[in-house]
Amino acid sequence: MKIIRGFVLILITLMFLLTVLTAPVQATAVAVSDPCALVLEATGALTPAMLQYLNRGIRSAEDQQCGLLILQLNTPGGEIELLNRMVSAVRASHVPVVVYIAPRGAIAGSAGTVLTLAGHVAAMAPETAIGAASPVGSQGEDIGETMEAKAKEILKATARSLAERRTPEAISLAEDTIENARAVTSTEALDAGLVDLIAEDIPDLLQQLDGRQIHTIDGEIILHCASAVPVPLPTTLLEQLLGMLTNPNIVFLLLSVGVQALLIELSSPGGWVAGFIGVICLALATYGLGILPVNWFGLVFLLMSFVLFIVDIKAPTHGALTAAGVGSFIAGGLILFNSPSIPSFQRVSVPLVVATGLVTAATFGAIVGFAIRAQRKPILTGRESVPGREGVVKKRLDPVGSVQLNAEMWTAESVTGETIPAGSSVRVVEVRGLKLMVERK
Repeated sequence: MKIIRGFVLILITLMFLLTVLTAPVQATAVAVSDPCALVLEATGALTPAMLQYLNRGIRSAEDQQCGLLILQLNTPGGEIELLNRMVSAVRASHVPVVVYIAPRGAIAGSAGTVLTLAGHVAAMAPETAIGAASPVGSQGEDIGETMEAKAKEILKATARSLAERRTPEAISLAEDTIENARAVTSTEALDAGLVDLIAEDIPDLLQQLDGRQIHTIDGEIILHCASAVPVPLPTTLLEQLLGMLTNPNIVFLLLSVGVQALLIELSSPGGWVAGFIGVICLALATYGLGILPVNWFGLVFLLMSFVLFIVDIKAPTHGALTAAGVGSFIAGGLILFNSPSIPSFQRVSVPLVVATGLVTAATFGAIVGFAIRAQRKPILTGRESVPGREGVVKKRLDPVGSVQLNAEMWTAESVTGETIPAGSSVRVVEVRGLKLMVERK
């Protein structure tokens, strides 16, 4: 019955979480008489969650009949396949999409450069940068000459097609950002015609866009957005969760907690809480590992560290295996996300890895301590606890009689064969079946 109740509770919890996570956060209400400009904020590396957010934003803008969709972008880049899907979504939008690199200090690096060109209007805030779009491997590493040449040619062709309405200088600069990883400032990008304007903020952007003629999938249109009200589109809790799972620090913590919880469940089966937590954490960590560039050799070190911890619990070695496990745990965490081939923005915090390793070591060290004390503690129950205990003869041993041991009455026999009178104190030497072998105290 406990298992059934636990299973039902898990199902109810999952249904509740699914309902909450997929519910969109309410956006700011706008008067029907005012034109609206839907504003999306895309910060961080390009991820599937960001693509889902962009698609939802385009559908919302079309459903609400907004005159404009502004994608405020600040990204170091992302995978080419994901970039192509985002570019396709932007170009297929019936609502004009403005890609706005903001706020000050933001960048549109690598894949972000091509995504900016995909917008019907490309804009930048002052003190921002764009470029460095040379392709790398899915794990952040340099790729072979042949594959690099193919990837560059495809990206340059995409950039040329997106910038064909711009100046020859803009097309040349777009190709240079891919071929030679060149990056430029907002002013340099505007002078070359790579972007259309520089705006201080979104109200300034709307003012500059008013009256501009642009080309969309529906043909040439003129923007009328001077009086448009910017309406932010918040991410849903599910999109926020999926975005968090692309943070290597979060993935590392989920992986650590998940494995520990499962080991606790396996070492003391019968409950379901630890196992449930472990499965959920590992499932979420697996999603992140499938997106982030990782060195899978680090995962081997992490698993080996937990094996060492468990072995030290089962066969205590006074902390030697736990110390080795800590070293393996820290090395695995660093190798998993912090290899030289992995971009710096997708690396895990070194202090976090060390601190988590020490906390894990302290946890398993405490468990090892309990195991050692349990081994040294005298046996208090069962047949093994009887030898050495003292009792009182109730029926004379000649050489067999009866002995009271605490509240129990036992058949007893004198080890030496001597007669022991009733009322004498005796000590148990051993247990033979259901009979005690005793000696006079």
